[in-house]
Amino acid sequence: MSIGTNIKSLREERKLTQEQVAESLGITFQAVSSWERDEYKPDTDKLIRLAELFDVSVSAIAEEKHRTFKTKETIYNWEHMKTYVKTTARNFKLKDTLKAADYAVEAHEGMHRKKSNVPYIYHPLNLACHALSMGIIEDEIIAACLLHDVIEDCGKKIDELPVNDETKELVRLLTCEKTNDDNRDRILNAYYKGIVANPKAALIKCMDRCNNLTTMSWGLSRDRIYRMIKETEEYYPALIKTMKATPEYNNAAWLLQYHIESMLDIYKRLL
Repeated sequence: MSIGTNIKSLREERKLTQEQVAESLGITFQAVSSWERDEYKPDTDKLIRLAELFDVSVSAIAEEKHRTFKTKETIYNWEHMKTYVKTTARNFKLKDTLKAADYAVEAHEGMHRKKSNVPYIYHPLNLACHALSMGIIEDEIIAACLLHDVIEDCGKKIDELPVNDETKELVRLLTCEKTNDDNRDRILNAYYKGIVANPKAALIKCMDRCNNLTTMSWGLSRDRIYRMIKETEEYYPALIKTMKATPEYNNAAWLLQYHIESMLDIYKRLL
């Protein structure tokens, strides 16, 4: 892919016209058109401003990509994951998990992951499946994986959840108040302080962050990716430490730490 093709592709992804791009850069739309036709190339100053406008790196525009890959938004079918979770729950008599699975599917109905057509329920089901794959077959943990976003994103209330008090407490701990630039540090400090004191909540939150890190390349802006990296580096070592101090979650802690740190390193290199 040429530089012109990169510019056109990024512009169309963001639903911008050539005129809108030109106005943002203080140039004519004919100049933008000539770039996209590869008749001329933008100078360094314009490349930097295009990168800021599209919220990407300069290399995402300037590199002529001769090799491209097809990407996947999902790996597993969410309905198959739901069947697996419910079948496992029946086999091990996980009563809260059985109720939570149907409740979460209904609560998240019609919702999608950011900038995608992926049903949102794919995310909590991923967490539940990951926990089970690591040999963690605890009713409260699997149920809380399934319900961890229903208060924050679906307008549900803790008392409405069809689960026991321990599961409700985990969901409460994992529900974060909305933040802005003025209150973000205060809210996040209090939020993670509550989670770090509870090994089960720390486990779920680390699985949650692993899954969000794998999807943020297409779901978040460059600024949000940067903020996610900084937040992860600041708060997650303490969560991993809590898990490692809990014998039954020690193996999971090593796997999750490896996943988190590997993903952070990849994003830093690409940014």
